Amino acid sequence: MQYTGRYCIVLLTLMLALLPAYAAEQVVRVQNTAQFRQAVRNARPGDTILLAAGEYEGGLYFENVHGEAGKPIVISAEDPRNPPVIRGGGECLHISKASYLELRALVLVGARYNGLNIDDGGQYGSPTHHIMLKDLTVRDIGPEGNCDGIKLSGITDFRVEGCTVERWGDGGQGIDMVGCHRGVIEGCTLRFVDDKGYGVQAKGGCTDIVVRRCRFEHAGARAMQIGGSTGLQFFRPPLKPGGEHAEARNITVEGCTFIGSTAAVSFVGIDGATVRFNTIYRPKRWAIRILQETRAEGFVPCRNGRFTDNLIVFRTGEWYEGGVNIGPATAPTTFTFARNWWYGEDAPERSKPALPVSEKEGVYGVNPRLRAPENGDLSVEAGSPAHRVGAHALPPQTEVR
Repeated sequence: MQYTGRYCIVLLTLMLALLPAYAAEQVVRVQNTAQFRQAVRNARPGDTILLAAGEYEGGLYFENVHGEAGKPIVISAEDPRNPPVIRGGGECLHISKASYLELRALVLVGARYNGLNIDDGGQYGSPTHHIMLKDLTVRDIGPEGNCDGIKLSGITDFRVEGCTVERWGDGGQGIDMVGCHRGVIEGCTLRFVDDKGYGVQAKGGCTDIVVRRCRFEHAGARAMQIGGSTGLQFFRPPLKPGGEHAEARNITVEGCTFIGSTAAVSFVGIDGATVRFNTIYRPKRWAIRILQETRAEGFVPCRNGRFTDNLIVFRTGEWYEGGVNIGPATAPTTFTFARNWWYGEDAPERSKPALPVSEKEGVYGVNPRLRAPENGDLSVEAGSPAHRVGAHALPPQTEVR
């Protein structure tokens, strides 16, 4: 009996020690805003919160939402085919100081300022990290001013996949990143109007960001803004005196499709970025802009961009400055251009762009034979001479030249 008693005590002790781990991994179903608030406040690593279909009040704010590696907190539609709608408020949803968090299949609509805002709570030494945003829909934000569809500030190790962002503020961005690092935006769609706001922006010290296989449909005046203009106090990590500063470094844009916009891609105050294997169709003024907007002490001139293996189809009547706008205080001769395919569909003989340096193996004035651009299909026909360039040609990463 003495052995049995000790055995039971040991077994009970082990069970009690393991109980919090088991208790934490639960599925919580909610049907209204109050239940949703309570579920997030009580969430522990491994929990899944499922939102029933219907409308939830915007203006939601949560902080210190922390999962663990291998045990993220998941907030998702109960039925992705009939997703819940979070409507209105200054921001539909604002999450601050979080880690190992996933948001899936939610619809965010009609906020006055930002649809979804995720940040580090101003704690620049403790970034929010390991965030997954998947299959979200964000629309009708603002509509006036610097209002973003998805705003990310001080985030590291994140993914944004399969999201659709439409109609954000006329001075804002579809997806805005400030001081973000080691992130991937993939398979997303951004829709707006050609001359309002920007599509995706990475600035404020962003590094190691990949934007891959996204579709930009008239996604603002600058569809893809690499860099930008940031108040010096908002850089993450903070700027160090005596250092060389840039708005962004090591940003890659690949396999994307751009339709319209005043400019498809803008390099603004960056130090190193690669734009490759993209299809750009009928930008309203320029395919590329090279600009310098932040000119404080220590900031390098916009430099070291690579623009390769892209397919650009345009109308020469809509083309300004040979399709490339170069602003003052930049270093355009540090840029590399190679193997791009340029086609002015209304005047093929005028297809060659005004690049700041010579291009290696560029092709000019040859019809790429797009499949059905009038229907939004910008892939190329079988046997197209341009089958090796453009979004359709993005190879596995180990094969990229």
